[in-house]
Amino acid sequence: MTTNNEVEKAETDRIYIFDTTLRDGEQAPGATMTLEEKLQIAEMLDDMGVDIIEAGFPIASNGDFEAVSEIAKRSKNSVIAGLARAISGDIERAGEAVRHAKRGRIHTFVSTSPIHLAHQMNKTQEEVLEIVTATVSQARNLIDDVEWSAMDATRTPIDFLARCTEAAIKAGATTINIPDTVGFATPQDHFQLFHDLIHMVADSDKVIFSAHTHNDLGMAVANSLAAVRAGARQVECTINGLGERAGNAALEELVMAIRTRSDALPYHTGIETTHLTRASKIVSSAVNFPVQYNKAIVGKNAFAHESGIHQDGMLKNAETYEIMTPESVGLKATSLVMGKHSGRHAFKEKLRAFGYELGDNQFQEAFVRFKNLADRKKNVYDDDIIALVDDEIGSAGDRIKLLELEVVSKTGGEHRCFIKLDVDGEEVSLIEDGAGSVDAIFKAIKSAVGASPRLVLYGVDAVTGGTDAQANAHVRLEMNDRIVSGRATEPDTLVATARAFLSAYNRLLVDRGASAQGALEQQEKQTDT
Repeated sequence: MTTNNEVEKAETDRIYIFDTTLRDGEQAPGATMTLEEKLQIAEMLDDMGVDIIEAGFPIASNGDFEAVSEIAKRSKNSVIAGLARAISGDIERAGEAVRHAKRGRIHTFVSTSPIHLAHQMNKTQEEVLEIVTATVSQARNLIDDVEWSAMDATRTPIDFLARCTEAAIKAGATTINIPDTVGFATPQDHFQLFHDLIHMVADSDKVIFSAHTHNDLGMAVANSLAAVRAGARQVECTINGLGERAGNAALEELVMAIRTRSDALPYHTGIETTHLTRASKIVSSAVNFPVQYNKAIVGKNAFAHESGIHQDGMLKNAETYEIMTPESVGLKATSLVMGKHSGRHAFKEKLRAFGYELGDNQFQEAFVRFKNLADRKKNVYDDDIIALVDDEIGSAGDRIKLLELEVVSKTGGEHRCFIKLDVDGEEVSLIEDGAGSVDAIFKAIKSAVGASPRLVLYGVDAVTGGTDAQANAHVRLEMNDRIVSGRATEPDTLVATARAFLSAYNRLLVDRGASAQGALEQQEKQTDT
């Protein structure tokens, strides 16, 4: 029989997961998502058990407002939060965006550090205190759930931080966020800050304290866990650690650290951890940011063993080298071997094992690509299939598509590319020469499509081993102060390169709901002016 003390302790040890992939994560250069991608990610986070989803920054654009509003309408269990600066118009807009949620939250913030007050806000401490009181009060008049954040808290004198926190609580804040905005803290710093602040602030027991950490020094997860040990009961994080600069604390790392090291971290979350791998892949595909191979929990090598000693230990007992099971994070072992003789049913079951549910048209296109790959590749590995399907999902709405590509290269001679594209249903063909095969491809696409973005990054890696491995090409383009990423996977490196470049072009130039040609012409006009 469970006692009241046990129930109270369980609630006291409960850590609330606040996911900001759709807001702070999207602020990473090139990580802009479409409405459809945001809705898919929000639904996945809701199903996974995320307590609070920060769906966006409603005042930032009409698109952000629409996304937050639509996510709020569709949410089943999660609290839906909208971010707002300490400005009246921001708060009104955030309140309007989340008003249809079963449970909504306004998250408002203001800078508190001396460097921000002097160089960004040009405000005195007393003026900031007045702003805190006025804006938190306004938010609380619109909604019962209000979170207040002290931007750059870890570089703020603790006495002033305590005064601001008390003002926010008195004005009606229900959650107090102490963000390490610039990734400055160390775990000991962070523990001490939360410990001292919670003991200094009047009525601190009436609110939930939250940790929002950045990974500039590689300590975001460690700092968040230090804050939890000091009394924080909400952690703010993103899938894959996505975010500005070096990113945020990674949700999957926080959750699995708490689950795996319950001896040192006697807390619990409401996250269904078997969804973590799928969540990582969905977000990676949406923003076209590959997950590093050695990324903890969800990286390709997280549960891979090549060393003979390690393999021997794994065969005898998996616990010799694995502190958690692949199944616990959503990786499913299977004996189903895929090849050119595999049928639709086997392929569909394989996709389900990876967490994919495709519509009929998407499934048929993915199956055709799988069969074509199987004809060219002796062994089709799980990673091949995952890359193939992610690529198919990512390019489903493209308005500029590759129809035909021919590249001629000679040692010490010319490199020529013939390309045929479909631009909103119209075929465009062109031939261009370049300093190399890749240069010729890029020049041909730019000439055929129009506009001239700057290539920031280009890279190719193999999905699996072997000379017949699929090539995973990724590019990053910049134009008119916008940076976007694109990637594609193909057995042929040059085809993968062309499709990756087009993937980025689609993100850079094609607005949802507008024609490709119209978007291109508009970009050219902006460039001319």
